Amino acid sequence: MDNTPCFEATTGKMRVVVQTFWLDDQSEPDEHRYVWAYRVRIENHGDTAVQLLRRSWRIVDGQGRIERVEGEGVVGEQPLIDAAASFEYMSGAALETPTGFMGGQYHMLRPASREHFDISIPVFSLDSPHHSTILH
Repeated sequence: MDNTPCFEATTGKMRVVVQTFWLDDQSEPDEHRYVWAYRVRIENHGDTAVQLLRRSWRIVDGQGRIERVEGEGVVGEQPLIDAAASFEYMSGAALETPTGFMGGQYHMLRPASREHFDISIPVFSLDSPHHSTILH
């Protein structure tokens, strides 16, 4: 991933790295619509393949409102990630406030042993240029 700030979480031998990108061309601040893209890379540092089955997100906007999103796979896939390999995808989020954050979990499976386990998605911030920062 390039020089954009990264947010990382490691669970066992699984590492999740997230980068966010403000989408000015899709945002409409006058209409309270703020849009970001985010790139996720899921790295398998283990010695067996794993499969991503489901996702659970917790999205919090700048007013503290919480939205929970759950679903099968990511971007229409339930990827199988081989040992010492990674899977990367892009997605997006829209908020009614110029700032917020999100994080969650991926619900995984080790096909060889049928073991189910969860890995953390790091909490990452969604900050727009329309958000004024207050220094304490």
